Amino acid sequence: MICKICGKVSHQIFRRKILEKYDIAYFQCSSCEFIQTEEPYWLEEAYQQALNIEDTGIIKRNILCAKRTSVVLYSFFDHNGKYLDYGGGTGLFVRLMRDYGYNFYWNDPFTTNIFARGYESDFSQPRSYEAVTSFECFEHFVDPHAEIKKMLSVAPAIIFSTETFSGGTPSPNTWQYYYFSHGQHVSLYSLKSLQIIAQEYYLHLLTNKKSFHVLSPIKRSSIAFQALLKASILGLPSVITALKGTRTKFDSEDLKHEKKARK
Repeated sequence: MICKICGKVSHQIFRRKILEKYDIAYFQCSSCEFIQTEEPYWLEEAYQQALNIEDTGIIKRNILCAKRTSVVLYSFFDHNGKYLDYGGGTGLFVRLMRDYGYNFYWNDPFTTNIFARGYESDFSQPRSYEAVTSFECFEHFVDPHAEIKKMLSVAPAIIFSTETFSGGTPSPNTWQYYYFSHGQHVSLYSLKSLQIIAQEYYLHLLTNKKSFHVLSPIKRSSIAFQALLKASILGLPSVITALKGTRTKFDSEDLKHEKKARK
């Protein structure tokens, strides 16, 4: 099988039953270590419900990602710019970021927007955003390069999360991130594969070497990045919001006026 990241040969590493019914082969590239399933014919069944019932960490993860993104945007990007969250799910992350004072918009072709209604957007305007965020989506991409190109068509940088590994093959008996039970994780990234993606698009990779990553055309200090992520859980996001001002009340008034205008 051909690796969907670097185009070299991937070899079968094991088979596992997913959705408690399908016997699926997993392949790993010997060059970039990227792991992919066989072509995922079962996805329609896997996504009968857009939100995975097993994802009990969805609230905690959105709050953490919002805190991290706030400090990264304020320090490394134009914090007064416009941003798009791709694969935005219920819109919780977008609402959190707007509450933090950032001009965020939502896009997700597969999920209903609940918390960020009125702030939907699309990919119709080339290079119209400072950055695209995409949290817990990369592992769902059947064609990672197609999705990355789509994001880069509207923004020069991507801020995203996906759990990574290094140093071989994560054990299918202990690495939970395979999530055989729901069958939605079809692309699994090594740190090496993320570096190759960065090189492919002439970008620089910042990573905490676990789950939070940035692809940017501007080279940033890894030391500063790690320090910002630590500061994100020590109150810095609240300080930034105090400086920037929240959009919570402004959005409420704006949406109220928009509603009246439609009548």
